[in-house]
Amino acid sequence: MNRASMLLSKPWIWSFAAAMATWIVTLLFTGGASFVGLSQATLTFAAFSVIVGLGQMLVITLGPGNVDLSVPATITLSGTVALKLMDGQDAMILPGLLVAIAIGLAIGILNYGLIKLLRIPPIIATLSMSFIVQSAAIWYNRGLRIKPPETLATFTTSTTFGIPNVAIVAVLLSLAVWWALEKAVYGRWISAIGQSSFAARMAGIPVDGTRFATYVLCAVLAAVCGYLLASFSGGAALNMGAEYLLMSIAVVVIGGSAVAGGNSNVPGIWGASLFMFLVVSMLNTYGFGAGIRLILTGLIIIAVILAASRPAGRAR
Repeated sequence: MNRASMLLSKPWIWSFAAAMATWIVTLLFTGGASFVGLSQATLTFAAFSVIVGLGQMLVITLGPGNVDLSVPATITLSGTVALKLMDGQDAMILPGLLVAIAIGLAIGILNYGLIKLLRIPPIIATLSMSFIVQSAAIWYNRGLRIKPPETLATFTTSTTFGIPNVAIVAVLLSLAVWWALEKAVYGRWISAIGQSSFAARMAGIPVDGTRFATYVLCAVLAAVCGYLLASFSGGAALNMGAEYLLMSIAVVVIGGSAVAGGNSNVPGIWGASLFMFLVVSMLNTYGFGAGIRLILTGLIIIAVILAASRPAGRAR
C-alpha cells in the first residue's frame, strides 16, 4: 500500500477534505478578500467545538449508549459561576478557572453516580443532570451582567503569531487527550471497554473506574469550554451552551470515531469542527436560519453513519 492509499484510509482525512473544500468555496464567493479573517474566525469558533468534542469522544468510545447530554448545561453553569466569582478582576482569573474545573468535576461525579449507583442509562442520567444543572445556572444567573477580567477577555479574543489563542489552548488539550489515548494505558482501557465491557472486565481492566474517569473528563472539558466561551463572548448567557449538544456529537461522528465505541479519533475532531463552522458560516452568508442549519447537521450525521456502516469491499 503506497502512501496515498494509507493516507486515504485514515478516517479523519475526509473531514479535513470536506473542511478544505468548503473553505475554498467560501473564499471563491467572497473573492478571497476575507482570507485572513475567515481563517482566524474558523479556528476560533472551531476551537470551542473541539474542546467539548474531545470529551464527548471519550464518552462515546466507551461503547453503545454512552453519551453525555449534560454538556450544554455544564458550559452554562461553569461560565456563569466563573464570571461572577472573578467579578472583572484580573487577580481572580486563576481562581475562576479552578472553580470552573471544580464544577466540571462535581457534574462528572454526579453523572456517573446516577449511572452506576442507580443503574440509570447514561442518556437518561446525563439528560436528567442537564435539567438540574441548567436550573442551577438560571437561578445563579438572575440579573448577572458581569464582564470578564480585561486580561482574560483580551487573551481569548487575541492571536499569537496570527493563530487565535483559544485555538492554541484547544491544540494543547488535543495533544493531551491524544497522548492519553495513544501512549497511556487509559487509552487501551477505554478502547477495550468500548469493544466489549465484559471481555475488558474479564481481562482485569478496571471498567467502573475507567468509565468514572471518562465522564469526569468530559464534564471538565465542557467546563473549561464554558470558562473560555464566557470570557470570549464578554459575558455569560443562559443559552450559551445550547448549540454544543448536537455539535459535540456531530464532530465525533463526522470526525471518524466509531459510533459503536471502541475507537476514537482526535485529528478527526479538528477536521469535523472546522467543517461544521464553515458550513454554518456559508449558510449564514446566504441568509439561512438556525432551523436549516440544524436540519443540515442532522443530515450530515446520518450520511456519515450510513457511509461508516457500509461493509468494506473485498480485498483484491
